[in-house]
Amino acid sequence: MPGTPGALPASSLLQLIWLASPALPIGGFSYSEGLEAGVESGELANEATAADWIADQLHLSLARADLSIVAQAIGAWRNGDVARLHALNAWVLQTRESAEFLLQTEQMGRSFVEWLKLHHTDVAARFEGMSITYPVAFAFAASRTDAAVRDSCLAFAFGWAENMTGAAVKCVPLGQSAGQRMLGRLAQEIPAAVDLAIALPDEDRQAFSPMLAIHSARHETQYSRLFRS
Repeated sequence: MPGTPGALPASSLLQLIWLASPALPIGGFSYSEGLEAGVESGELANEATAADWIADQLHLSLARADLSIVAQAIGAWRNGDVARLHALNAWVLQTRESAEFLLQTEQMGRSFVEWLKLHHTDVAARFEGMSITYPVAFAFAASRTDAAVRDSCLAFAFGWAENMTGAAVKCVPLGQSAGQRMLGRLAQEIPAAVDLAIALPDEDRQAFSPMLAIHSARHETQYSRLFRS
């Protein structure tokens, strides 16, 4: 209800929804993050296997890597900690395990910054000297809202879940009802993944997902494909 203590202001809530939307013109819809290669190999053939795949990726990969970066980078942007931001951004670049994963975070980061220039006059100066990655760019935008770090991470994770579910619906293929059931499951699991990401110390952050990396690398030479990765 309006005025509820601790409630996120409507303007900030709408900003978060906007920032995480798959409709944002940054290309998120064009990546499957190895999922399409899983379909090609026969590992993902129905709703159950696709749902398990994405849920595992949420907990084992996203929460322990990019989602943790978002959580840390929001605070760094708000505190003006440039050294910390460069270190977090470098970590993302150094831990991409395939050429496609590197392409994705650089392309989406670059596109996000270009979109941000329409709304923030200081964007060019803020990102000077950085080959910006998507999690750090998203964190910049989130840091300009009144949203708490947890709310921002929830939005980031749900936007990712929408993109991944959309990829599964297209290439498994699945129906729209199956996609909605998968999103419902992910919505239940995202809060725990976010809490893990926020609590994760630097020394425990990692992007080691060997089979996911193998699928992404295989996708680079896959004969027929819908997605860029």
